[in-house]
Amino acid sequence: MKKILLLTTISGLMLVGCYSTQINMSMGNMRLITSSADPQDVMDFATKTCKSDFYEGASFLSKAGKEYRFKCVKAEENEVLIPIPGTTIAPVAAK
Repeated sequence: MKKILLLTTISGLMLVGCYSTQINMSMGNMRLITSSADPQDVMDFATKTCKSDFYEGASFLSKAGKEYRFKCVKAEENEVLIPIPGTTIAPVAAK
C-alpha cells in the first residue's frame, strides 16, 4: 500500500511540470489557443490542428498573455504562413 501511495505522489509531482494547451475558440479559419507551453510547441500544435481540418497550416496573428490567435490557411489562398516570432514551421515532407 505504501508503494502505491508513493508512486501516486511521485507521478503527480511529475505532472505538475507539464503544460496545458487547449483550443478556446474555433470559428471558420480562426483559432484561439490558450497554452502555457513553449512557443514552438504552440506553433506545432496550431499547425497540426489546422492540418487536421484540411488547411495548409497555421499562420500566427497575435499573442496576449497565454492566448495565441491563429488563422488557418489554405494552399490556394496564396498566403504566407507566419510563425510565432522565434519559432519555425516544420517543412512538409515530400509525398
